[in-house]
Amino acid sequence: MSDSVAVDGIVLLDKPFGLSSNAALQRVKRAFRAEKAGHTGSLDPLASGMLPICMGEATKLSSVLLDAHKEYRFTVRLGVRTTTGDLEGDVAERCAVPDLSPIAVNAVLAGFLGRREQVPPMHSALKHHGKPLYKFARRGVQVERSAREIEITSLEFEMLDPDSITLRVRCSKGTYVRSLAEDIAGALGTCGHVSELRRLGVDPFMSETMVELGRLEQTATDDRARLAEWLLPADRAVSEWPRVELTADLAARLLNGQNISLAPARARPGAVRIYGPDCGFLGLGVVDAELKLRPRRLIAASSRLVALSASG
Repeated sequence: MSDSVAVDGIVLLDKPFGLSSNAALQRVKRAFRAEKAGHTGSLDPLASGMLPICMGEATKLSSVLLDAHKEYRFTVRLGVRTTTGDLEGDVAERCAVPDLSPIAVNAVLAGFLGRREQVPPMHSALKHHGKPLYKFARRGVQVERSAREIEITSLEFEMLDPDSITLRVRCSKGTYVRSLAEDIAGALGTCGHVSELRRLGVDPFMSETMVELGRLEQTATDDRARLAEWLLPADRAVSEWPRVELTADLAARLLNGQNISLAPARARPGAVRIYGPDCGFLGLGVVDAELKLRPRRLIAASSRLVALSASG
């Protein structure tokens, strides 16, 4: 990108239905003319909702958001199982749907809370011998998959119809909502597939405002300087982490790769976010049992945002 600029920050994109996460990423990157950008975990093309886009130095924190809990709203069409677990696949099975009451549904949902094992679906981007599983699935090849531990921290239904149920779930990384929907349908005495899926939030951005892709691109055309309104500072990704502030001397030593000894009153062992004397965000670190601060992921130039207005 010949006219790219150094842009640092996080955009909470409201990814539209029907667009892949990578396609959405590239369009955001072009809108900002950013030198570097990456998303924090794919959202299926048939899903909409929050897709955090990290740009510049904020990409160094993308793994934090990749590991974060997510919240989704999804609708399960009952009585029909598809080959993919969603609208993309062919009908694989039709089942009778029993009469369901809110009390019966709540009893079933309660059994899904907490830690549990889940087998990833064949139609997923999980790699096997370097290739995503969905490529094997499209050839009709089944691959043995190991179950993974996931955690469901909340699960409740919002709407119950004779042939569908709309649910809201907060879950750990690696949770496949399509598999969860199939399991829930089975526990309700029928089969089902996801007919609608929307990601509502990603920790720590559960209640943050998202920006629609069309609005972002229109702003880039009409008034590029206003794009900065949609950029969150990189350290917002770790806003819930303990904060450590360093003097100018200690900050300089840390940036040179040295470990820093901290007073007991200033820190506890664990992962921390680090700031310099001017409150500039320096990056991430780990405080060990002896209260020595070790740099883990440092941010160049305190993640300064280059003025967008200067780029045209």
